[in-house]
Amino acid sequence: MTTILWLKAFHVIFMVAWFAGIFYLPRLFVNHAETDSSEVSEHLKGMERRLINFVTPFGVLTIALGITIIYQYGMDWFVAAKWLHIKLSLVILVVIYHGYCFKLVKDFKHDLNTKSGKFYRLFNELPVLTLFAIIILVYVKPF
Repeated sequence: MTTILWLKAFHVIFMVAWFAGIFYLPRLFVNHAETDSSEVSEHLKGMERRLINFVTPFGVLTIALGITIIYQYGMDWFVAAKWLHIKLSLVILVVIYHGYCFKLVKDFKHDLNTKSGKFYRLFNELPVLTLFAIIILVYVKPF
């Protein structure tokens, strides 16, 4: 049981680091979409690239540890844990969101952004709501 507790602890640590980046990156997009300064734009391009490259390994480690935890609990537990199936669906959406952020970083890098600061403010709310749902599923296990 001690092994699973360590796996869970590091799973949560890496998840927090991953989501910190996922929350901050769209805020950079807001600033980038709303600036008229080429100097500020160039600075934001570097920040966006460095941030997504920094947090991506945290996402990979979060997922790897999650898979390891599932393996440790076993297939019977996995099949019975309906809440986990919903959580995994939400995690897949977060991974898609993260992948889309790579596209947005590339668009900004090549000055191809067509979206407004308002779009990115709304875009920033999606992972927040998803995280709320994931945490409720993990701790309350309503299903």
